[in-house]
Amino acid sequence: MPSGNELSETYLSVRQQTVSITSLLENEDFQIQPMVDASPPKWHLAHVSWFFETFLLKPYLKGYQPFHLLFETLFNSYYNGVGEQFPRHLRGTLSRPTVSEVMDYRARIDESMLKLLAHEPEDEMLQRVVLGLHHEQQHQELLYTDIKYNLGHNPLYPAYRQPETQMTGSNAAGESMRFLSVGGGLHRIGRDFAPTSYEDFSFDNESPQHQVYLNDFCIADRLVTNGEFLAFMDDKGYSRSDLWLSDGWQWVNQGTDPVRAPLYWRWHDDQWFEYSLSGFRPLDLHQPVCHISAYEADAYARWAGARLPTESEWEVAAQAHRAEMPLGNFVESETLHPKPAEESTQLFGDTWEWTCSSYSPYPGFKPFAGQIGEYNGKFMANQLVLRGGSCVTPAAHFRDSYRNFFYPPDRWQFTGIRLARD
Repeated sequence: MPSGNELSETYLSVRQQTVSITSLLENEDFQIQPMVDASPPKWHLAHVSWFFETFLLKPYLKGYQPFHLLFETLFNSYYNGVGEQFPRHLRGTLSRPTVSEVMDYRARIDESMLKLLAHEPEDEMLQRVVLGLHHEQQHQELLYTDIKYNLGHNPLYPAYRQPETQMTGSNAAGESMRFLSVGGGLHRIGRDFAPTSYEDFSFDNESPQHQVYLNDFCIADRLVTNGEFLAFMDDKGYSRSDLWLSDGWQWVNQGTDPVRAPLYWRWHDDQWFEYSLSGFRPLDLHQPVCHISAYEADAYARWAGARLPTESEWEVAAQAHRAEMPLGNFVESETLHPKPAEESTQLFGDTWEWTCSSYSPYPGFKPFAGQIGEYNGKFMANQLVLRGGSCVTPAAHFRDSYRNFFYPPDRWQFTGIRLARD
């Protein structure tokens, strides 16, 4: 169990990182909600503070007085056991509380949390602190994706920040990827729940560890590149119904604006450009393709004569080839964009990788106890699992067993493709 001082230092470090992400924003940027799934940065800053206030300060800090009684409703995301929530699609309509007031709210929560952490926390309280820190790191990733969606759909294509590193790659577009063999049989995946350790933490949906049976399979040693995906597009991949799942074909041809390219690609001056958090620039054919739906990933895999891996295959491959696959490009690299594969392989970081596995409970799954049991379990329907982490995922927040999950049409997250074969 960490000491109170160690936990306080970790708490302050995680909290400061959230604020630093927003330090490059203009005041007007804090209010924008460009779509239902993307929340205003101001809301993210307040919501993660609401989490600590609701699940730690109110029940554990004697004499604690809430910062504002209505914040419980305004910044409750989806916890029905706590109470009502302000409608998600209207978060961007709230000019008040101001950004300054939200920062005051964060400061009050931090001051109170440090008082609480001054004493050695017991297991239940420690579990909630650790969960709250990893919850905040999830919202750090969401801050990047939501900011990108806002700025990337502005006709001015403003840059969030200037690039700090030059991304280059040795893989030529279209270069054959290697497929790594993984033996079948019984394998163990998942993790036994460790809720009170920040370093060894896992979410409830990653447990319990259990056995799965797999046939022999092969998995690609790197992600699909922009150049390879462009070849799919040039071969009329978006127009060939034989490549698409039925729901995907309906999605790709929806309305008057059918989908014909990844989310942030734009055709301009007779060439493809891509928006990144560093601005609008010519498409780099060597970088991994990013911001695509599960439908696009599946269609590309069919076109390439392959398929998407199952989540069990992905985790077993990670175990089998971890030594030869580098850690990858996480948020600490400060590129905030997928990097090209270099001489070695990619497995972790760069983009979240779609699998063909539905997001469902593992055998023997038990959600968190009490109100926070709503954290993961109630979303186990109609979504697919993604693995691997991305270029905006904190490395300390990631592990082999991490199960991310989104709906098949979602593509505002940093999502990409790894191929598999029987």
